[in-house]
Amino acid sequence: MSTLPSSLLCALIDALGTDGVYTGDAIAPRHHTDWSGTEPRRPLALLRPSHTAQVAQALRLCHVHGVPVVPQGGMTGLAGGAVPTFGAVALSLERMNAIESLDATAGTLVCQAGATLQAVQEAAKAAGCVFGVDLGARGSCQIGGNLATNAGGNGVVQFGMMREQALGLEVVLADGTVLDMMRPMLKNNTGYDLKHWFIGSEGTLGVITRALLQLHPEPRARATVLAALADYASAMTLLTRLKACFPGTLAAFELMWEDFQRFAFDATGTPSPFTQSHPFTVLAEVSGSDNETVQDALQHVLEVAMEDGLVLDAALAQSEAQAAALWRIREATAEIPSRMQSINFDISLPLQAMGDFAERCVQRLSERWPSQRSVRFGHLGDGNLHLSTDARSLGGLPFKEAEREVEALVYGLVAQANGSVSAEHGIGLHKKPYLGVSRSPAELAAMRAIKHALDPLDLLNPGKVFDPA
Repeated sequence: MSTLPSSLLCALIDALGTDGVYTGDAIAPRHHTDWSGTEPRRPLALLRPSHTAQVAQALRLCHVHGVPVVPQGGMTGLAGGAVPTFGAVALSLERMNAIESLDATAGTLVCQAGATLQAVQEAAKAAGCVFGVDLGARGSCQIGGNLATNAGGNGVVQFGMMREQALGLEVVLADGTVLDMMRPMLKNNTGYDLKHWFIGSEGTLGVITRALLQLHPEPRARATVLAALADYASAMTLLTRLKACFPGTLAAFELMWEDFQRFAFDATGTPSPFTQSHPFTVLAEVSGSDNETVQDALQHVLEVAMEDGLVLDAALAQSEAQAAALWRIREATAEIPSRMQSINFDISLPLQAMGDFAERCVQRLSERWPSQRSVRFGHLGDGNLHLSTDARSLGGLPFKEAEREVEALVYGLVAQANGSVSAEHGIGLHKKPYLGVSRSPAELAAMRAIKHALDPLDLLNPGKVFDPA
């Protein structure tokens, strides 16, 4: 199908209005692909509903005509999950971006799925609260997409993934049925907790339209440190100590290998706070109720760690500006796409295995391509390793060929380590061939059964995550 049936197009315009349906060149290129670099494809139409009833009408019409629908959020995904498939329309939630209500006493916020993560964070902050998920694409990514991919980011060690932030959802199924699961109770054991079927399902089971989110009291104080370490074992020991000394208030523990540090200092122009390079640095942040108390407590932990030889050097931020400067080093990840023809990996592993795994990856890559250039960083507190390899350093291989070879090598090592090929970015199209590395045949069969039960015609984001049986 290369064009929409005229009867469907007219019905969609009647349902959504002329400003709710775009076709042809009126569809902006940003709706053709996401940040994954997947080959762009223009959808047959772009649907832009403004409220849940219009989403339901649009899906109902597409269901009757057998036309696939690809849900789209902020298009910041790295796995190709929001890229239009052949013969499909795209359904963007960008107009559904309202923060509908906020209850600071109950610690809850209700928003439409098109609200950006940053908008939710700012609304929470204005009410003296904090939202528990943060990531670099905060200004563009949308809550619906965050939920659909079960996004993680920097705060998982303290608050958990998006799944832990969701008290309730409103979801529209493929046939237009609306599931209202917007119940704020923490305790509600009344059968299946259906909202969890849709969190992490990447738009293949339903379209998330609204969310009831959990907020937390905003910490009155934070202390941030960049600590230099000799080896991975030292990072593990420091993590254990910080968790023990700051139970429930360790807000971040970001590990950077030396290759990433060099990249970050060069890419951001930020000078290193240390007089020499170190094999590892950790960016750690703890929260508390009083600046002086939390600062003194963290400084004491660091002094003991340095006396023990665990920490080689440390830069403890003395102001918000200094803390922001330290975070700029870690957030140099945003520069990777512009400075590398990057082949990116988002892997999770048992914590004890991550150090050896990261070394083995680079060793195997160097054996195959002596000129290879890779950078490694991760959310050590939750076992998430990111590896980016510059395809231009692989002896002139065409990008697609280089990508296939590097992925086969790395994901083969992931299988040996019993890890996950996707820690927080989802499967989409890009990781679909490797899903079997992390899921058993029985698990895949159960997933397909759920998909068939909710979307028997395979119209919602078809071809993503896995193929139907």
